[in-house]
Amino acid sequence: MPRYDYRCKECRYTFTLSYPGYREMEEAAPTCPKCGSTDLSRLIKRVAFAMGEEARLERLADPSRLGSIDENDPRAVARVMREMANEVGEDAGPEFHEAVERLESGESLDSIDSSLGADDL
Repeated sequence: MPRYDYRCKECRYTFTLSYPGYREMEEAAPTCPKCGSTDLSRLIKRVAFAMGEEARLERLADPSRLGSIDENDPRAVARVMREMANEVGEDAGPEFHEAVERLESGESLDSIDSSLGADDL
């Protein structure tokens, strides 16, 4: 079932319309539910794309992703760790999740390292 987001050019109202199929969508003449105008813009929302494992690993290894990280900011380190774990797509285990949560709360990497041990991360 195709769904499209629109913005009315008259009143700036944003709304979503669903259609039973693509043929019905192509034949439709959508109107703004707020003001009735047919002067609409179809919006492009966030787009996802499939990426192979090799491309994901190359993206993870890209040094430009790591260059702006402040290693003294535990929250920034946690954000990157979560992004990398999401990119890999596998569960990193309870120790990893505990370390990230502690970083997000502001605890230093050294403190976490000493309590969990570097081999656990």
